[in-house]
Amino acid sequence: MPSRPLPLPPTMPFRVTVTRNRDESTGRVKRSLHLPPGVTEWELRNRRYRKLFHGVYVHRDTTITEWMKAFGALLLCAENAAASHHTAARIWGGVVPDDGHVHLSIDGSRRKVLGIHAHRVKVGGQECSRLNGLRLTSPRQSFLDLGGELGLVDLVVLGDSLVKAARVTPEELVAAAKTFRGRGQRLLRRAASLVRRDVDSPMESRVRMLMVLAGLPEPTINHKILWPDGSVRYRFDLSYPRFRLVIEYDGRQHAESDRQWDGDIDRREWMDGDNWRIVIVRSKDIYNTPGQTLQRIISAMRDKGMAVPRLSDEWRLHFPGRMGDVAEPA
Repeated sequence: MPSRPLPLPPTMPFRVTVTRNRDESTGRVKRSLHLPPGVTEWELRNRRYRKLFHGVYVHRDTTITEWMKAFGALLLCAENAAASHHTAARIWGGVVPDDGHVHLSIDGSRRKVLGIHAHRVKVGGQECSRLNGLRLTSPRQSFLDLGGELGLVDLVVLGDSLVKAARVTPEELVAAAKTFRGRGQRLLRRAASLVRRDVDSPMESRVRMLMVLAGLPEPTINHKILWPDGSVRYRFDLSYPRFRLVIEYDGRQHAESDRQWDGDIDRREWMDGDNWRIVIVRSKDIYNTPGQTLQRIISAMRDKGMAVPRLSDEWRLHFPGRMGDVAEPA
């Protein structure tokens, strides 16, 4: 008679519960683990499974994604709980600061668990969706929820990235923010009005916001130079096409690919020959010396014959930079 096949070990996070019963004859407390089929207590003790949260484990070879962490955290909650805020935003493809927590929205009592930030569901409920079986707040709801958590620039970065991921449109964010009544409503309305299509990266969003908050004219996003047959020859992150001025964020990856480097050289030679001016911005130019970066952009604008308005000081609230970094009034 053939033996019964052993149950396969779980490939998804699972919860381990413990019950304690007192033996009336001896007075001792007996501890019992309740494990899913295919998992033994020996394997659990010998680290074949790794702990995600207290009482929640996953196989050690499993790739831990944001979706996986959210799935594991929801095992500790009631069925109406949902991944939300930072966690839901990242699962949808949004870019938000990492605070090291899995964020959940829970209707009812909130149990404190290390690594999980539980939020109470707002009056009127939340707009939720499902993604590969995971319950989470919708992209639009996630943006609104973070209005009370993030600053203006981070909200615009989030909105731009959600649009790039094709999860929502700028118009939908504007409409949602307009009717939203809750914490951060004024900030959300302004952030939504600044979300744009075709933004390639979070740092591109930050460069644009530095310029806009300083009172400079908003640049064109993703301007295309075409071949005679209509195909795209070059794309510019941020530009003023009328004045042939490009403002471009340059990440480290540009120097790590020979093919990309060759392409950049060809494009630069074409730009020089066609009287285009380019201002290259790097990460340190945004985080360390935003004032000097603005001065470089303003200088290039003047060289190209653009009218430069008087600078607003609002940029200083969002791009503090290092001590001594200043931008002179335009």
